Amino acid sequence: MSSRSLRLSYAAGNPTVAGNFNMHLFSALRLKFWQISLLFLLVLGGCSTVPSVNRGSVSIDSSSVPSRLSQGQANDITIYAVGLVGTPYRYGGNTPDAGFDCSGLIGYVYQTRAGVAPPRTVAMLQDWGRPVSGDNIRTGDLVLFAQGDVPTHAGIYVGDGRFVHAPSTGGEVRLDRLNSKYWSSQQVAFRRP
Repeated sequence: MSSRSLRLSYAAGNPTVAGNFNMHLFSALRLKFWQISLLFLLVLGGCSTVPSVNRGSVSIDSSSVPSRLSQGQANDITIYAVGLVGTPYRYGGNTPDAGFDCSGLIGYVYQTRAGVAPPRTVAMLQDWGRPVSGDNIRTGDLVLFAQGDVPTHAGIYVGDGRFVHAPSTGGEVRLDRLNSKYWSSQQVAFRRP
């Protein structure tokens, strides 16, 4: 018997090892599923238009807004963020194992996939990068929500009017539409890192 089959045989007989192996395998498969699903949606959506979410912003041509990220990095950020859907919310959390709050999710994804470290709080994210109009957002841009002049929440735009975010205590990272009843009633701004 090879050492690999001995290791697998041992893992199968040990519930702790087998459980950890199965948990990691499931996580990897779930991430791959979301990556392939998002890639499929991006390809299908490539010929469609993004619904306008411009609420009084000055129109800025997307290609003229400088970014520290290439389009490839922005797409990679998007795919990775979608793969984290289902991760538990935890205030102050900034890893998949510990859970995420909204700015922790953004920081983890940008740092892991592009080597860029965004500010850690939503208040600081409102000044990070450059403003982009709702008509010109692209995948990987930040979505920031506010009440008055106070930023309250943030997420990562993933295309087709949707964003990934870590919403609240007791929840989990999820994919939502900007035009949903709740989010469309909020003040929104977009930033390109």
